[in-house]
Amino acid sequence: MVKVNGLNIFTDGGARGNPGPAAVGVVVKNQHGERLAGFGQFIGQATNNVAEYQAVIAALKWLLVHQETILGCQPINFYLDSTLVVNQLNGRFKIKDLKLKNLIIKIKDLEKKIAQEIFYKFIPRTKNHQADFLVNQTLDQKNF
Repeated sequence: MVKVNGLNIFTDGGARGNPGPAAVGVVVKNQHGERLAGFGQFIGQATNNVAEYQAVIAALKWLLVHQETILGCQPINFYLDSTLVVNQLNGRFKIKDLKLKNLIIKIKDLEKKIAQEIFYKFIPRTKNHQADFLVNQTLDQKNF
């Protein structure tokens, strides 16, 4: 369990097939590790990378709707088990794929609306099991 002051958001995205039926999972915890929210969403056909980005977008949209939850929560830490996505979001890796570039633009626009410090950090898949569970649960419910 990662414990850091602020809000801790664990996201995961996955597809059964690549591309294939895809879903996202989001778990939001406070600085004490208490779960504030958790949800999965089916996103249609997508690649694994697109699903990872869509998970971040779903979490950022949740933050916008629940702004009262994030007041005073500094920083906002996102934890993902995709080194590629973390490095692209942090500007360390270039993004060649136009679809992924457009998703990054959407993420950066949402970040501006939230107007708080947001950090993206890599964690091993074993530390992201709750978000991963929500992805698989969502896909299982759709019978994929």
